[in-house]
Amino acid sequence: EEAAIKYRGFIWAAASGSAEFFADIALTPWEMVKVKVQTSKPGTFPTALGPALTAMNANRAETRFPFGSLKPMWARQIPYTIVKFVGFEAVVEQIYKHVMTKPRDEYSKATQLGVTFASGYIAGVFSAIISQPADNLVSQMGKRENASKGFATIAREIGVRDLFIKGLGVRILMIGTLTGLQWWIYDSWKTAMGLGTSGGAAVK
Repeated sequence: EEAAIKYRGFIWAAASGSAEFFADIALTPWEMVKVKVQTSKPGTFPTALGPALTAMNANRAETRFPFGSLKPMWARQIPYTIVKFVGFEAVVEQIYKHVMTKPRDEYSKATQLGVTFASGYIAGVFSAIISQPADNLVSQMGKRENASKGFATIAREIGVRDLFIKGLGVRILMIGTLTGLQWWIYDSWKTAMGLGTSGGAAVK
């Protein structure tokens, strides 16, 4: 137990990162179809799932389906997920250590769930920031004019500023809210089952 607490950050990062590594292998084909549908001009590509899958597969040389976006997906999703989990745990720990210093059980379930949501939101903000460049890159790869270009070429054409900043405000709002709600729903279920809220393993 002592070692688990001492190396908890590494354990959180390794567990979440490795899970995302394998999840992205299954996710990438569907993400490629979604991005292609979103970025194609009206009437140039099917919008229904079945025909879109067929078109992506039939034009593999152009679309690089099904795993052409796997490396950018890893670049986006693995840091995103690691920060999402490690950040959440760290924020919860700091709140209960420095702000709400009584034993956790002395706070109401509503208060504990409020900490859960706030910690999830903050973790989501950091997740959005760290994964923003790769998210923009994945989106650009779905465009027809970028079909034959490498990742580095697309990144240079976008420019450093747009790669890191374009769409970041909206993404922070979206990812922060979604992450906060994900953790809140999860902990609401846990408390309904008589379990404690998540995070802050090192705080007694």
